[in-house]
Amino acid sequence: MDISMTCHASEDLKNSQDLIIAKAQSGDKEAFGLLFEHHHRFIYKFIYAMLGKHELAEELTQETFLGAYRGIGSLRGEAALKTWLCSIAKNLVYKTYRSNGKENGKSEDDLDTLNLFDGKNLLPDEQFLNKELNQVIAVALGKLHEDRRLIFVLKEMQNLSYREISDITGIAIPKLKTDLFRAKIKMRTMIRPYMEARK
Repeated sequence: MDISMTCHASEDLKNSQDLIIAKAQSGDKEAFGLLFEHHHRFIYKFIYAMLGKHELAEELTQETFLGAYRGIGSLRGEAALKTWLCSIAKNLVYKTYRSNGKENGKSEDDLDTLNLFDGKNLLPDEQFLNKELNQVIAVALGKLHEDRRLIFVLKEMQNLSYREISDITGIAIPKLKTDLFRAKIKMRTMIRPYMEARK
């Protein structure tokens, strides 16, 4: 592939998004609707991974974009839309933690199954195993401290860069790396018994 063509395509995409954001900031509801269409799935998956509840994730996704609609004028060119939306969603997630007034470790009964795998073209046995593994991962995530869960989800499941995660969390990159390393160790420890049982 021609690198110059790729660069132009990337630049065109950025310019297009900048234009949509500018229209949304001027009160264009259709433009904001395009932003919602493009980013709502990403935000939903983030909240879902953090809280493990479908209905609550849907509700907080709607609240995230309602907050974004009200505050779109504060979004500056240097602030990436995705990280800005994630920051709003993160604040809602942490507000939910505080309102629950309890430690957020969850049992199997508390968590819906995380859909981390595409179940298409799988045999029934494989679909069952994927569902079972998703449940194990969901429970393991629920047992991480909320700050480490946040970092793990943003990096390992949402594929954000350390810089983006630092912008969202306000945590310095060296600490992010340390916390992610520890979160990975804990996740690996919790998931290992299930993986060994499948051998």
